[in-house]
Amino acid sequence: MLKFRTINVDRDRELVLTFRRDSFVVSFGNGNDFHEEEYLEWLKEKQNENSTNFVLVLEEEAYIGQLELSIRQYDEKYIGYVHLYYLIPDKRGKGLGSELNTYAENFFKRHGVSEYHLRVSPTNTSALSFYRKLGLTVIGKELDGKVIRMRGQVSG
Repeated sequence: MLKFRTINVDRDRELVLTFRRDSFVVSFGNGNDFHEEEYLEWLKEKQNENSTNFVLVLEEEAYIGQLELSIRQYDEKYIGYVHLYYLIPDKRGKGLGSELNTYAENFFKRHGVSEYHLRVSPTNTSALSFYRKLGLTVIGKELDGKVIRMRGQVSG
């Protein structure tokens, strides 16, 4: 069973940078557009908001992933938003992503939203396949086609 621990930017700096940088490589083929200091500042700002939940994922006391969630407004309603689902390479494709999604949906339920969105690179075929398996549907392309916005329904 996975455990989730709230990120402390100062303590977890190197780990969150490593995980986020790798997510850029997986999504876009390189980390050229990843700006470490901007990301750390954004994390610090967001971690103090009540409508966010940024956590590290542990399995048997080893850090294996990261999850970044928030509640935001979209088209005049509040939705859940997944900024990041991340698992280290050797933990991908083993069913653990479903546990991350369950954690995310529980966070969204506690905040009273029934819909959540995320954006994914169109070249990240593994992620697209996973999101479709979860029942997410494509809303459309954004950022000049660099990403696809997808929508999911919070179950139960």
